[in-house]
Amino acid sequence: MPKYLIQASYTAEGIQGVVRDSASGRRADVQSAVKSAGGKVEAFYYSFGKDDLVLILDLPDNVTAAAVAMTVCGSGAGRVRTTPLLTVEEIDQALEVKLQYRAPGT
Repeated sequence: MPKYLIQASYTAEGIQGVVRDSASGRRADVQSAVKSAGGKVEAFYYSFGKDDLVLILDLPDNVTAAAVAMTVCGSGAGRVRTTPLLTVEEIDQALEVKLQYRAPGT
């Protein structure tokens, strides 16, 4: 199953929700939502700085990843950046694909 790096930041409303629900309560809610989408939470961390949360999710596909991001953003509780993660083996496969390409200016 494809993996996705999720970097999220809470809005003021989202932080108020964490205070009400607790950090572990929010984690349980995220795990439940991801499971309902056919996925799994591999890692869930709170962080300092630009991002409040960093997660690694196993999700069925890009459509599901987009649905997760849109659901969170649509709630008004947070902003999400989603990055598909590739395995070393997938990059090795990509290196085997030969394209005809001309770089700009060449």
